[in-house]
Amino acid sequence: MRADATQDPAALAAEVTAARDRLLSWAAACPDSRWTTALGDDDPRPVAVVLDHVADAYGYIGRWIEALVRGEDLHVDGAVVDDLNARHAAGGTPSRAEVVAHLVGAGDRLVALVAGLSPADVRRGDGRVARLATIATLHADGHREELEASLA
Repeated sequence: MRADATQDPAALAAEVTAARDRLLSWAAACPDSRWTTALGDDDPRPVAVVLDHVADAYGYIGRWIEALVRGEDLHVDGAVVDDLNARHAAGGTPSRAEVVAHLVGAGDRLVALVAGLSPADVRRGDGRVARLATIATLHADGHREELEASLA
């Protein structure tokens, strides 16, 4: 992400959209035979669950952004994220159609939220709003790269 884009809501939203669209393109190209393949010993989740996890993360990142914009005190750490991830992973393996719909819907909601922020909103929480939007981009790209590497 460009350094000058970190305070611009439209640029942040465009970055989230681009990363989500790269992930959707990868998902569309993923063969059905690999859809339920585990990533590996370090991550036993199937491809479908990893992709759906990104969509799930869009939801909680959006809720955290909304809380910060409202001026609420927000505590997020590794334990909070690990708990969210564990609860999501226990939910079963969604179909390709379910995953795509979740990525599109949750991604669109997050993008609309970020795009509708003011520059002052982006700076709220000591810049945490901007960091969360950036994390949404890095998260999608990071998992896409992980999937590409594990299924190569």
